[in-house]
Amino acid sequence: MKRAGLRLRKIGQTMTEYIIIVALIAVASIAVVTIFSNQIRSLFAGSAKQLAGDDTASPDDKTQGVDDKVERKLTDW
Repeated sequence: MKRAGLRLRKIGQTMTEYIIIVALIAVASIAVVTIFSNQIRSLFAGSAKQLAGDDTASPDDKTQGVDDKVERKLTDW
């Protein structure tokens, strides 16, 4: 009987660890998307224009100078 109780306790502990890891990954993903949302949006917009046949569009059109903006946002934290 003791072994069955110990086994259930280990399974519960493992499940809790996995839940914590998944929660941390979710929080990190939300933070990354929040910080880089404008850059991601402009990158996809440029790619969509190229796929639509606009040869003058480039994915980097709106992302010039992005590094400076990102560094400023990170220093604000």
